[in-house]
Amino acid sequence: MTETSTDSNTFACTNCGADLKYKPGTQFLTCEYCGAKNDIPQIEGEVEELDFYKYLKDKSDKEEHVTALFVKCGTCGATATLEPNVTSAKCPYCTSPLVLEDAKDEYVIKPKSLLPFKITKDQAKDEFKKWVNKLWFAPNDLKKAILNLDQFKGIYIPFWTFNTDTSTDYTGQCGEHYYVTDSYTTIKYGKSLTKTRQVQKTRWYSVSGRVNHLFDDILTVATHSLPEKYIYRLEPWDLENLVPYDRNYLSGFITEKYQVELDEGFDIAKKMVDEEIRELVRRDIGGDEQRVISSNISYNSITFKHLLLPMFVSAYFFKDKLFLFLINGRTGEVQGERPYSKWKIGLTIAAGIAVIAAIVYI
Repeated sequence: MTETSTDSNTFACTNCGADLKYKPGTQFLTCEYCGAKNDIPQIEGEVEELDFYKYLKDKSDKEEHVTALFVKCGTCGATATLEPNVTSAKCPYCTSPLVLEDAKDEYVIKPKSLLPFKITKDQAKDEFKKWVNKLWFAPNDLKKAILNLDQFKGIYIPFWTFNTDTSTDYTGQCGEHYYVTDSYTTIKYGKSLTKTRQVQKTRWYSVSGRVNHLFDDILTVATHSLPEKYIYRLEPWDLENLVPYDRNYLSGFITEKYQVELDEGFDIAKKMVDEEIRELVRRDIGGDEQRVISSNISYNSITFKHLLLPMFVSAYFFKDKLFLFLINGRTGEVQGERPYSKWKIGLTIAAGIAVIAAIVYI
């Protein structure tokens, strides 16, 4: 029997009954009205790893789900929870107005763990401003636009992590260098001379073998709403500090629904480790050069976690173009798109040309 719970992301103060919001970096919810601190009960136990194939076989009957109120953006397709008591809202990713009447309860896999926000919105904005100030060739009025941002949201982004014990059978060739003496003719002072030199050659041997490797916490993002290259640049995440899922931590933040299903997430994970496996094969082949002709990878003992990671997201239009920025809600690492000043780039190029011309003239 599947256990279902309703996730509203808000909780009542035990002192005055007002809605509570989680304060990053703490283990309690602070009441904005009476100031009371309401402790978040800490869930005991380890963060659970689930069997991948077992879940795919009987997920409809065995896995725990939650029901939450989500609204889907008609422009970018992101599906996320709403902040409580809002009468209007914009998509945190593309700034398009959301049709709140389209919000509906959806049935999703319950995350098993999460990393709570560690830095506040003000701290994230400070990191954001520092990052902008360091940008080369940024327009001067970008800094002014950054200071007036309204679209600055704390969002829990869904991820999958996978553990798997891999075994790879391969065939290939091992190349070993050797040198031969080569004679050649050259002209010196008008005379023909014969000289020798050492020439490198490679002798190839056919090889085959097997390499085994255990991959732990292959992290794959479970949304298409954000540019993957910026998401992965926010790493590393301190996954050793994951806590069991507790909806108290979600209070006051937006939570996005996963768009990438479990099996699709594992396909992504396999692509992410492919080059590392090939490197392990090359090391096993040894020699001075390696050629991998074929490889057959077996993925064994696959387990996974569905988890939420905290990010601050800012999206806004600057000179009729949308720019998206992401901030790691644990470390303050900033990644994102940025505009360039054409006249600054032009001046730099012109100055470089002038310097080269001066050097040539001298």
